Amino acid sequence: MLTPHDIDALGAGAAASPDALFEAIHQVAQRRVGAGLVTAMRHDEAAATVERLYSSNPQAYPVGGRKLKRDSDWSRHVLVEHRVLVSAGDDAIRHYTDHATIFGLGLHSCVNVPLVSAGHCVGTLNVLAARPNWSEDEVAAVRVLGLAALAGVLAPTR
Repeated sequence: MLTPHDIDALGAGAAASPDALFEAIHQVAQRRVGAGLVTAMRHDEAAATVERLYSSNPQAYPVGGRKLKRDSDWSRHVLVEHRVLVSAGDDAIRHYTDHATIFGLGLHSCVNVPLVSAGHCVGTLNVLAARPNWSEDEVAAVRVLGLAALAGVLAPTR
């Protein structure tokens, strides 16, 4: 789980800027769950799109990248039903349209956390790892990081 040091790092990031907060989330996710990739997305419900606000690997997943997320199992689960999605193992990752890129980075599992405010999904925090499985404690840690990421997505400077 998260330590007081992790919480201090998240607080300092939040006080500085959304980008600093997302970078702190990335650093904590690396330490606590072995994250190989962290992205934060803003959800535009009306347009059914998500836009990347942060990427720990901007070469593979550039900031500003957009994806249409209309009427898919993923969008219903995460964006509409506001449920965390754990995609464990290669078979689960193959359902992502960008699975070749994910595998190319040596990643084999993902946790997608919906970022919900006032009953609406305003974004997602996505944490990927090289291992194929996640423990309940690791998923819980990523969910807590999602609460921190919500502040970055809602920040007025974005």
